[in-house]
Amino acid sequence: QVQLVESGGGLVQPGGSLRLSCAASGSIRSIYDMGWYRQAPGKQRELVATITSGGSIKYADTVKGRFTISRDNAKNSVYLQMNTLKPEDTAVYYCNADIRTWVTMTWWGQGIQVTVSS
Repeated sequence: QVQLVESGGGLVQPGGSLRLSCAASGSIRSIYDMGWYRQAPGKQRELVATITSGGSIKYADTVKGRFTISRDNAKNSVYLQMNTLKPEDTAVYYCNADIRTWVTMTWWGQGIQVTVSS
């Protein structure tokens, strides 16, 4: 099967930076779109940023200019550089990816906590 494992979360002060990483492993033939979502307490999961296999990128308006998504196809990985963090960025962050094994499915990581607080 497939696993997505996130790393890089934690506690940071407002204005600080964090870099999230997500690596996919398993019986992978191809990876198409990859992305980051987040879910704050009491709120629905929302899109943060996505990147296609060709490099096309989309950001939520709330993170434009502060967050940067990138991917390394050779490492089956996606990254999220988060700068100028705000308390409202506090959430559990999830990576996801559309991955073809013997069939194409959307896979999710287990989530990683990001807390922005002084």
